[in-house]
Amino acid sequence: MPVSSEMRILILGGIGEAAKLARALAPVHAVTYSVAGRGRAPDVPCPARSGGFGGGEGLAAFLRDHGIELLIDATHPYAARISRNAVAASRSAGIPLWAYRRPVWRPEPGDDWRRVADWAGIVAALRQFKRPFFTIGLEPLRHVADILPRQHWLVRCLVAEPPTTPRLTLLRAMGPFSLEHETALLRDYRIDVLVAKNSGGGAVEAKLTAARQPRIPVVMLDRPALPEADREFADVERLAAELSESGQASIAAQLLENGLV
Repeated sequence: MPVSSEMRILILGGIGEAAKLARALAPVHAVTYSVAGRGRAPDVPCPARSGGFGGGEGLAAFLRDHGIELLIDATHPYAARISRNAVAASRSAGIPLWAYRRPVWRPEPGDDWRRVADWAGIVAALRQFKRPFFTIGLEPLRHVADILPRQHWLVRCLVAEPPTTPRLTLLRAMGPFSLEHETALLRDYRIDVLVAKNSGGGAVEAKLTAARQPRIPVVMLDRPALPEADREFADVERLAAELSESGQASIAAQLLENGLV
């Protein structure tokens, strides 16, 4: 069957690479960019929406109501619930799901990583330290009762209420952060351990480099398991390139098979 030169695409975004993908595809396709609502609104040359869809069923209804032909999951690596909803919605709506999976960081010579799977693992790993620096979002603010009497926590996140304990300092900030900034922060707050998610990407990687030289240990929270998409890509340039005539033909074939065209 003939393939339209323009496809209706929904990008589930929230990271820099997702906005980059939207900018690459918008001149050719009818792209809608969606974010969960936290952080800065992206600068993209296409319609953008914020807020949730109401779970997998709500997302599936949006896909059907707007005639979406391809769903792209380009969310944060730790947004596992959204990725699971994307799989359920694409199956329900009968459209393909492609996903950008940002490559993980890997320890380099001089790094001292202690990998953990959950909050309990973080607490156990921090028992020997006094001044941890948390870069994992809001989760530490839900566990102020876990602060040991000899500890002081430094927590950096986007939006939060002021802490209710003098043993926690809150920094409201969003990356990217320079190496000079991160080095000064670790020094000025006398940080003896960094707590991080293995987010990948370059926007917040400087903190790992800053911790490497003084050999500050890193408690690294492992990524959650993500569901499989129909196609997965490790870089957005490759994903955009695949939306060529042959890529569109395969998508059109799946839509035809599902009776949607």
